[in-house]
Amino acid sequence: MTAGTALNARTTTAEHELAALQREHGRPLFALLLRLCDGDRQRAEDLVQETLVRAWQHPEALRADAFDSVRPWLLTVGRRLAIDARRARQARPPEVGDAVLENAPVCADHAERAAAALDVREAVKTLTPEHREVLVLVYFQGASVAEAAEALGIPPGTVKSRAFYALRALRRVLPGYAADLH
Repeated sequence: MTAGTALNARTTTAEHELAALQREHGRPLFALLLRLCDGDRQRAEDLVQETLVRAWQHPEALRADAFDSVRPWLLTVGRRLAIDARRARQARPPEVGDAVLENAPVCADHAERAAAALDVREAVKTLTPEHREVLVLVYFQGASVAEAAEALGIPPGTVKSRAFYALRALRRVLPGYAADLH
């Protein structure tokens, strides 16, 4: 008998033993894992397969004379795999479906915000000094119309009209940002 034939015979024997193990203990193992997986059949089937792979990897445990049946060993391994799988799922954030992602707000990244800030700064420089003062006080520093009027020493109506004309001028200079300037 050559080495290849011996390996093939040993593989075939292991496959037959694994198939016999599946036939004899697969249903009770699946039933236990199905309960531990809260009725998730796919996950339970995966864990049955993983348990049988562990049995295949550790044939010495299956042939030990210390117990009459390998079922307790299989059930213990399956239970531990189910516990590990549950812990792994709890450690990860939950997955979201495509529908949730479609409704998620899209935020501009840092580079886009920085580029927009530079665009706005350059556009503000094109305004007259009077319009720029009002715009900076009211929109960038958050002053009320009355506060801006007092700080600049002009009537509140003038603050409103300068702010209006400043925004209109910015809309012309920044056509891509017009929706943000309303």
